[in-house]
Amino acid sequence: MGRYKIIIQYDGSVFNGWQFQKESKTVQGEIENALKKISGYDNRIPVHGSGRTDTGVHAQGQVAHFDMNTKLDTDKLRNAINANISNFCRVMKVLKVKNDFHSRFDAKRRFYRYQIYNGESLLYKNQAWFKKHIDIKKLNAISKIILGKHDFLSFSKFRPNQLNTECEIYTSEWVSNEQMTVYNIVGNRFLHHMVRYLVGTIIKIAEGLYNIENFKDLLNNPRKDVQIYKAPANGLILARVEYE
Repeated sequence: MGRYKIIIQYDGSVFNGWQFQKESKTVQGEIENALKKISGYDNRIPVHGSGRTDTGVHAQGQVAHFDMNTKLDTDKLRNAINANISNFCRVMKVLKVKNDFHSRFDAKRRFYRYQIYNGESLLYKNQAWFKKHIDIKKLNAISKIILGKHDFLSFSKFRPNQLNTECEIYTSEWVSNEQMTVYNIVGNRFLHHMVRYLVGTIIKIAEGLYNIENFKDLLNNPRKDVQIYKAPANGLILARVEYE
């Protein structure tokens, strides 16, 4: 049995997230269906992702792995998968890896990008949050607060079985290019909805609609089920995952 690592791009606007659901179109489900056709297996071939993206969230470099016996080389396997999935999802690369590789647990850094567009364009309808211009100096001043190790329980969807809510943030910065403002955040891990809660709250502080001291208090005194702002899913992109 061989283990394969795949790098995937997808338009999240047509999927109900990453995770397999019997009655819904998901990225994991679509790839697993393709592998069943290619292999001829009756049973499901589980595809393990580096993380679960929500409905509407996109990926430029999602990573996953699966185990399968096949005589196809990696290029032909990639082509076979792509021939059996929709045009909204593409496997960009297939690599044969050691049997102990794990796409989720071996990941060292995850890179996310959030796009905010100050203009009118159908091209960005599904890939950006449409908002008026925001002072980028204010955004960066606020965003520096989360650098380092923190408990992000306040900025996540509470899960009773998740005991560890600490994450380390290596990069938290905003850049602006004409009408597009982009937030780049890099961390060792992210909690459910965490990036969207951070973006939404940072934006509200910069707009003068939320108190920065409350933001710091939520970070320093984490608590569950906090009522804060959450940015729309369509602006969020999983850019890449690093393993070394």
